[in-house]
Amino acid sequence: MVTGLGAITPLGDDVASTWAALLAGQSGVRKLTESWADELPVRIAAPATADLASMISSRQLRRMDRCEQLALIAARQAWQDAGAPQVRADRLAVSVGSGVGGLGTTLEAYDTLKEQGWQRLSPFTVPMFMPNGPAAWIGIELGARAGVHAAVSACASSAEAIGYGMHMIRSGRADVVVAGGAEATILPFAIASFAVMRALSVRNDDPERASRPFDKARDGFVLGEGAGMIVLESAGHAARRGAVVHAVAAGVGYSADAYHVAQTAPDGAGSAQAIQRALADAGAQPEQVVHINAHATSTPAGDVAEAMAIQRAIGAPASRITVSATKSMTGHLLGGAGAVESIATICALRQSVAPPTINLEDPDDEIISAGIHVSAKPCEFRTASNPAVALNNSFGFGGHNVTLAFMTP
Repeated sequence: MVTGLGAITPLGDDVASTWAALLAGQSGVRKLTESWADELPVRIAAPATADLASMISSRQLRRMDRCEQLALIAARQAWQDAGAPQVRADRLAVSVGSGVGGLGTTLEAYDTLKEQGWQRLSPFTVPMFMPNGPAAWIGIELGARAGVHAAVSACASSAEAIGYGMHMIRSGRADVVVAGGAEATILPFAIASFAVMRALSVRNDDPERASRPFDKARDGFVLGEGAGMIVLESAGHAARRGAVVHAVAAGVGYSADAYHVAQTAPDGAGSAQAIQRALADAGAQPEQVVHINAHATSTPAGDVAEAMAIQRAIGAPASRITVSATKSMTGHLLGGAGAVESIATICALRQSVAPPTINLEDPDDEIISAGIHVSAKPCEFRTASNPAVALNNSFGFGGHNVTLAFMTP
């Protein structure tokens, strides 16, 4: 059961504001005004706009990387949304992923080492840059002793972390798991590294229209940052305390392309397998699927491969399913994407409305051929099937494929 939601994104400081902005079709992408961006080939991104200094203590600001700060804020929100459940410490777990962890700390520490010497490094440098830092800080604050885990699988990290949280509850290791992910890599090094791969959009003069999944004119993704957290709870524990259930975390499917370290297999076979396995794990049929939040990053090859995967996995009913690509508004949160998009998927399922895919002005011919329905406007969908199923796809460099299946309670 999903009993708590928390998020801090380029569109809002919490779940409510983020969801409202998604339905309104707002873009969180902006032109970077920092001086370091002037010489870069890409000068746009989708930063989280929240004032973190007002949301976290000054001591934690000094001792935590921005990625960890975002994760802790989102986890606190999710915990409060769940009603701060009373649970034994040895029955509480954390599963939080990040693609790269504290990259900002790593770069800053290296500069300090070169320019000022090792004595000037912070004693918190290692805890600030380690990829399991976000999970560790959340586990410490909540006193989670059933296990604290950190999935690192590029852009599939937080989806995999949620899937692992589901497994912990199913296996009986925990009654409650805080799961999700975070990323904070809007930095010159990261932007330059992705740019040299030609992975990023170069629409520097038109930032709000730069991320355009499934559109013929797409030219790469836009880097975003933020965090998303959900509270997973066993059905029995949730029922005993009368918890509000947002959705059922019903299934997870994993696969690997074994094709290329930074490219999706063009036939979408691995992605389709993850979708099929998620449905099988949920005990659901393709006919029950009413909505899919696509990974759809706005890259020329990736979007087509995913459309083919959806068609292959869902089959003939694919055209009746409304597919949303919320990265058109949030940008790509890398390791945090799967968690934030899972929250969007849950909100869509709860309200029976799919958020729009903005900037979709001229759909790619291959997308049309795949027979999937992507709407440029918010689209209400029917949930006549009982229970209705919504899917969230997350695919990462290295060929990692994860699909999560959520059901109506």
